[in-house]
Amino acid sequence: MNREKNQRRQQLRIIISEAIMVVAVILTVIILAFMVSGYWVNSDFEVERQGMLQISSIPTGASLSIDGDSSWLQKTNTSKVLTSGEHTLSLTKDGYDSWSKTINISEGLLYKIHYPRLFLKERTREKVFNANGTTLATVSPDRTTLLLVNETTTWNILDLSEENLTPKKINISKYFADPSLDDEEDASVFAGDILDVNWDKSGSHILFKVDIGDTIEWVLVDINDVKNSINLNKEFGAEFEDIKILDNSSNNLLAVQKGNLHKIDTSGKVVSMVLVENVINFDHFENEVVFSASDESKDYYVGLLKLGDNEVTKLDTTEEPAKVVISKFYENKYITTLEKDLLTLYNKDDFEKVSEFKLNFDPERIKVGHNGEFVIANLGVEIASLDMEANSVHEWEVEGESFGWIDNDMVYSVMDGELSVYDFDGLNHRIIGKNVSSRFPVMITDDKWLYYFSDNMIIREWLIKH
Repeated sequence: MNREKNQRRQQLRIIISEAIMVVAVILTVIILAFMVSGYWVNSDFEVERQGMLQISSIPTGASLSIDGDSSWLQKTNTSKVLTSGEHTLSLTKDGYDSWSKTINISEGLLYKIHYPRLFLKERTREKVFNANGTTLATVSPDRTTLLLVNETTTWNILDLSEENLTPKKINISKYFADPSLDDEEDASVFAGDILDVNWDKSGSHILFKVDIGDTIEWVLVDINDVKNSINLNKEFGAEFEDIKILDNSSNNLLAVQKGNLHKIDTSGKVVSMVLVENVINFDHFENEVVFSASDESKDYYVGLLKLGDNEVTKLDTTEEPAKVVISKFYENKYITTLEKDLLTLYNKDDFEKVSEFKLNFDPERIKVGHNGEFVIANLGVEIASLDMEANSVHEWEVEGESFGWIDNDMVYSVMDGELSVYDFDGLNHRIIGKNVSSRFPVMITDDKWLYYFSDNMIIREWLIKH
C-alpha cells in the first residue's frame, strides 16, 4: 500500500514539474515576444514600449553617449534598446573629431545609423601625382578609379587603391568627333565640351555626353579595353536626348530618341522597338523603369514600365511634368516624385502615398542616394534630403558654389580653398582641409585615404591611425 502511494506521489511530482516547465517556457516565449516587440519594464516597474538603435561608425569603436550618458562599455557597432521618443547621440574617439545627431526612436522599431564618420585631427599631407594639364577629373562609384581628362585625346587613369599612383593611358581619338592636330604639341586635340559623365557600377565603362560644335554626342568608353568603346550616335545613326546605363557593366542602356524610350543592347548593337512614347524623364531599378510622360491628350502622367514583358502601367496624372526616381529601401521599393516644390514618396507596389513634403524651393534635379537610404533634390547648392529611415526632409545649403559626394553618405563643398563636409542631411558640418581646388573632385577611398587636388597636384592624407 505504501509502495502504491509513493508511486502516485512520484507521478504527481513529475506531472507538476512538467506543468511548471511548460508554463515557464510559455511565459519565456511571451516575455521574449514582448521584448522583441519593444516592450520593457522600466525602473518604476512600469511596462513601456521601446525601440532599438543600431549604430556603427568609421572608424569603428567610437565611444557613444546617449542623452549625455556614456560608459566605457558603450561603443559603436552595437545595438541599444532605447525608450521611444527623442534622443541625442554623440560619438567621440581619441585623436578624432566628434559627431552628433538628435533622432526620434519609434515604438517597436529598429533605427539604423551606419554613416557617422570621424576625421583624424592630425593628418599627414602627401603629394602623390602631378595632375598638371587636367581639365576634368571623374571618379568611379566605388571611388577606386580616377580618370583625368586633358586637352588631348590621351587620358590618364589612376588606381586609387594602390599606394603608388602609376597612370594607365587610354587614347579615345577614334570614338569622339574627328580631332584636329595641334602642331606644337604633336598630339590630337580633344575638341569637345563634356556636359555629363556617368560610370557603370562595375567601374569599367564611362558614358560621356559631349557637345561637339552643334552636335551632342554620346560615347560609351571601355576603360579596361578602349577599342571596345562605342560612339552611340555613329553606331546607331541617331541623336539621343538622354541615355542611362541599365546594368552593372553597360551591356544594356536606356535611351530617349525623339521623345521615345528604347532599350539598347551594346554587345549585340541592337535598338529595341519604342517602349514608351513622349517621355520627359525616367529612372530605373533593376528591370523596372519609372517615367514621366505625356499622353495623347497632352496630359502629364507618371508611369511604370516592367522590362521583359514591356508592361506599362499608368500610375497617376500630374499638373506639371514630374521628376521621378525609383529606389529600394530594406525590402520595399519606392517611387519619389518631384512636381515643382512638392516632394512625394509612394510605395511602388500599390502606389500608395507614404508621405508628402512641401519644399521652400523648386529643385532642378533629384537622385537616389546610397542603397536607397535617402533621396536628394537640389537647386544649385540648395538641398532637400529625404531621410528614408526617419521619413523626414531636411532643407539646407552648402558653403561654396557647388557640391559633390566625398563618399557614399557625405557631401563636400569647397569655398575659398576650405574643404567642408556634411552628412547627407546637412548635419555635422566640419571644415577638414585647406588649399583645396574646387575644380576637381574630393574623394575617400577604402575608408582610409582622403584624395583632393591642390595646385595641380593630387594630395593624399591618411584618415586613420597607422
